[in-house]
Amino acid sequence: MRRLRPLLLLPLLALLPGCEAVVLSPAGDIAAQQRDLLVMSVVLMLIIVVPVMAMIVFFAWKYRESNKEARYEPDWDHSTHLELVIWAAPLLIIICLGAITWSGTHLLDPYRPLDRIHADKGLAAEVQPLQVNVVAMDWKWLFIYPEYGVATVNELAAPVDRPIRFHITSTGVMNSFYIPALAGQIYAMPGMETKLHAVINRPGEYVGFSANYSGDGFSNMRFAFHGLDQAGFDQWVAGVRAAGQGLDRETYLELEKPSEKVPVIHYASVDEGLFDAVLNMCVEPGKMCMGEMMAIDKKGGLGLTAVHATWPLVYDKYARRGDAVFGSGESYVMAVCTPLEAEKAAVDAARRRQELAVQLERSAPVARVTGAGLARPGQPMELAQERVPTAPSAVSAFAAASQS
Repeated sequence: MRRLRPLLLLPLLALLPGCEAVVLSPAGDIAAQQRDLLVMSVVLMLIIVVPVMAMIVFFAWKYRESNKEARYEPDWDHSTHLELVIWAAPLLIIICLGAITWSGTHLLDPYRPLDRIHADKGLAAEVQPLQVNVVAMDWKWLFIYPEYGVATVNELAAPVDRPIRFHITSTGVMNSFYIPALAGQIYAMPGMETKLHAVINRPGEYVGFSANYSGDGFSNMRFAFHGLDQAGFDQWVAGVRAAGQGLDRETYLELEKPSEKVPVIHYASVDEGLFDAVLNMCVEPGKMCMGEMMAIDKKGGLGLTAVHATWPLVYDKYARRGDAVFGSGESYVMAVCTPLEAEKAAVDAARRRQELAVQLERSAPVARVTGAGLARPGQPMELAQERVPTAPSAVSAFAAASQS
């Protein structure tokens, strides 16, 4: 009976052909090239592995104890032909592997724009890639389509045979964006932007997920990827726009909070510049963007006074992972000025310059030119002051404008 137990596994082996090996049977050209690179590397390594495994079995059988005809040569110590085979074959394989890896690393660079749709079809010059902004959250995925002004959670779609350009970032911890049927994985990191170029060549329903552990809800951080024809994709976009709800900054801050097993959510509109704010970690109104902070640091910084330029923050993606740096309350570095404040400051400055020009024109223009109020050589100062006009002087006007 013990010998028959392995036979009980045969029904399970019969089910294995039903399992789809997505990595070896991808639906995208980039993933297909990566599959070819993987297969070629394995075949090259098997050139050494298979003969070695075969010789192990052969030597064990030939030099068994019962084989009295095997030659015993204890004085044999060198063979030029054997040394040549032992060292030359692995060296050639390493050279081939190095060449394949070097070329594949450059051709399959995720930042490199595509130059073909698949092996038999090149990329037309007028074709524009579909841009998708990806945000990895705790523990869900946000996809923003700038071209269409819509966004989705845990659902992604793209038309067949159209290049896709992903811009990827994260809100809190590092994650890994991976759709095995489309292309290789690429990391998503907070405050950084990674890119991935890919194309889907076959319609279907595929699975994407995070390939990097990121906490409690990691196992459910999965999403559906739909490969559709152009008509089907247009219909999908229309369905997303029919959702009715929009994704503004307040909605995003609520969505950003950690949550698990989040269902698919559609957003009919997206605030302009939301992804840039996520990337620069300044979605909260009034919070200084990372790009602004780096620009200030490049010019020397704000000095020690910047330590006091903090405002309370009701919710922040870092507050739940520890105490704030300054004090026990939650805080953030406030922005020096927002774009609206900068525009308002420019308008106010132009208005003050106009008012100053008017005041200068009204304050005795002849006296300004001739230098009234200055004593002539040999003349008492009292006589010079008597000739000063009663209108506000240019200095007074400038001082008043400066104080305003």
